[in-house]
Amino acid sequence: MGSMTSKPWLLFVLLLILSYYTACFSLAGDTLSAGQSLSASDTLLSQGGMFELGFFSPGSSLKIYLGIWYKNFDEKNPVWVANRENPLSDQSSVSLNLSENGILLLFGSSSNIPFLLTYSTFSGSNLTEAVLGNDGNFVLRDRSNKSTIFWESFDHPTDTWLPGAKLGIDKVTGKQKQLISWKTKEDPAPGVYSFWLDPNGSNQYFLEQSRSQIYWRTGVWNEKTQTFANPELTSNVLFFNYSIVSNENETYFTYYFFDPSFRSKFVMESTGKIQLLAWLSGPLKWKLFWSQPGPQSDVYGLCGTFGVYSDNVSSPCKCLKGFEPLSTNYTSPSDWTGGCVRKFPLQCKNNRYANGKKDWFVKIPFLRLPVNSKAYLAASARNCEVACMNNCSCTAYVYNSSGYCAIWERDLLNLQQLSDGGEILYLRLAANERQSTKGKKWKVWVALLVPTTGLILCLFICFSTKGKLKLVGEKASSNNLLLFDFDTKLDAINEEMNTNNNLKKKEKDFELPLFSYESVSIATNNFSAINKLGEGGYGPVYKGKLHRGQEVAVKMLSKGSRQGNEEFKNETILIAKLQHRNLVRILGCCIERDEKILIYEYMSNQSLDVYLSDPIKNKMLAWETRVHIIEGIAQGLLYLHQYSRLRIIHRDLKPSNILLDSEMNPKISDFGMARVVGGNDTKANTNRIVGTYGYMSPEYAIDGLYSIKSDVFSFGVLLLEIISGKKNTGFYNSSSLNLLRYAWELWVDDRSLELINPTIGYPSSSSLPLRFINIGLLCVEESPTDRPTMLDVVSMIRNEHVPLLKPKQPAFTIGRNMMDTNPTIDTAGNCSNNNVTISTLEAR
Repeated sequence: MGSMTSKPWLLFVLLLILSYYTACFSLAGDTLSAGQSLSASDTLLSQGGMFELGFFSPGSSLKIYLGIWYKNFDEKNPVWVANRENPLSDQSSVSLNLSENGILLLFGSSSNIPFLLTYSTFSGSNLTEAVLGNDGNFVLRDRSNKSTIFWESFDHPTDTWLPGAKLGIDKVTGKQKQLISWKTKEDPAPGVYSFWLDPNGSNQYFLEQSRSQIYWRTGVWNEKTQTFANPELTSNVLFFNYSIVSNENETYFTYYFFDPSFRSKFVMESTGKIQLLAWLSGPLKWKLFWSQPGPQSDVYGLCGTFGVYSDNVSSPCKCLKGFEPLSTNYTSPSDWTGGCVRKFPLQCKNNRYANGKKDWFVKIPFLRLPVNSKAYLAASARNCEVACMNNCSCTAYVYNSSGYCAIWERDLLNLQQLSDGGEILYLRLAANERQSTKGKKWKVWVALLVPTTGLILCLFICFSTKGKLKLVGEKASSNNLLLFDFDTKLDAINEEMNTNNNLKKKEKDFELPLFSYESVSIATNNFSAINKLGEGGYGPVYKGKLHRGQEVAVKMLSKGSRQGNEEFKNETILIAKLQHRNLVRILGCCIERDEKILIYEYMSNQSLDVYLSDPIKNKMLAWETRVHIIEGIAQGLLYLHQYSRLRIIHRDLKPSNILLDSEMNPKISDFGMARVVGGNDTKANTNRIVGTYGYMSPEYAIDGLYSIKSDVFSFGVLLLEIISGKKNTGFYNSSSLNLLRYAWELWVDDRSLELINPTIGYPSSSSLPLRFINIGLLCVEESPTDRPTMLDVVSMIRNEHVPLLKPKQPAFTIGRNMMDTNPTIDTAGNCSNNNVTISTLEAR
């Protein structure tokens, strides 16, 4: 000791070293307690030292993500990413916080709005902790009872499947635990490829491209000798064990290695392959144990739309003639999923000519053809070409000597260039593309021809009364040479035609294909009563079939409709800009003969209202289907409120505006009453109330104030209706006034399960029905500030183990009903089978 005290500088150095390592160890703990945070320079390290959690930026990207990776092995390739769709950008303020009420929050975005990693509410500040396990699972658990897990990263896989994790289906919620590829090697955002378990019970996995194209499958599980139907992987069973578990609550695969220190991972690559990788300590690298599909060419749509794959070149992807890459940053096949875009737009609108130019076809041989063509019998190649040219959606065709004519509409995908064989594809290109290569040669040829022949071919253009263009040839004397500006003349004729019928302007406004009244009339059998699906305030809705066989729903604005031009324009413009699987898709419109008609995709299972209103059909909706419908509506609303190009408030969410496709997927429809709020605004007001009684929030019905929380209220009513099988306005002869009050009375008396009709059937566990009722009651609270956002709602639905807030008494549950107190509000009937809204026009 004496020697140590005699050298104070040495003691000082030792203290510095000790403090440094103490700081390092404190940062590398495995637990984040309530009230603590993790900064950009901090990490969590699992107890066994296998995994590390922290912030990273992939490759040369400046975006910041929270991820988990193998410690000292694979920091640049995380096995899990928390915020893959919501990257952070502010390095100085990046942090992971565990709030005192048990919510994991990510900070560091330019908007200063935290990203909710989990949603939960707890009564105390010391009840929760977030722990990184040595299996790579990041869990939020009860500190006093560590077996109680509120949330875990294994329930939300990204592109990697680790040993011990479950990959399969939650039968209670219908949710898939699936792998989704990164967008590119430097972008963790969800890509176009996924790996998931067949929900139909075959116990096989599928590889799928985002356009719902399954391009590889594992084969059916046979319990003992087969793993993913691949002998190469089965031969490695000495190293690891795998099993499938199936019960009433879930079906999933899991696997683990006999040596727990062995590092491995299944990865859904951005190139469209599923691969099993293992870390070799000798060469210190990942070894590929297994990969499917085998040839890279078997990956569906690898080069994106209008991209062509070739095995024989160092750069396997290229664009078709007349196209160029969507981005200039394509460096590998995984970057090409964005595909190619046209250099020049097609001229085809409502006629095949525009500004004197005409689309044309280029011949491309030796191709493996794309899928999803439409086949016809054609007398000749010319007839096949005309069929494609007359269809403005047609992008290519193929014809063979057997009279087989196939045309492709819109994007071409999954093309492959072959060295021999294949088919000849005729690709549609714009006139500008032809002129860019042939225009100058043609002009020189004419200049040489005229003086040698003494005659010229004088073309003049005749415009018929039906709007068709004709080219007629005449001889002219060399002494009377007629100089004719074809483009100028065509422009004048087209301008005259567009002035007469105003089609061009309207199509630009609506950004939708225009259908002729004649074609719509033929599709609906002249709007026959047999084809009529229903009628409401907007007008009648008919079932139709286009000439290509596609079934559609035709919505016609009646002359006496209480909705008018503004609603028509509003719905057309809005829905044309929206793209989501839970929003109804509009195919076009018709604005001829003073008619205003919208053409939608046909929903074979009609509207949700049909099932809730009919006692027999009500019983047809199983519990799992109801949950699926609720989740879909929630996702659609979340898109409208937060993720669409426009922030949209629907204002008329009700069962008749929820359409169901053949697989009972819900799609929100009828945007005539919808409103756009600008920027970060979430609310507005109006001078006149429109909507449907029973679904309007109190602040909107009474004061004309509408916001995203108004839609949340409507969603809450819908949720309770779907769960209970009862209509909100079906309680006139009872003391409960409405469904909200009835649900509240049962909740207060701890009898909420009585809300569910026993004929519907529900899971053996009562926790999930009670959870949905809780969420519904939170959504219909009196004050908008007390209601959750749709982001909160989706999080509450997904994270079923996280406790919820206790709801307050809902709106419209005290005193007389709103119909008596406010007779000026337009109302819809108690039961209807239409898909539209009865409403009053508001001042704009």
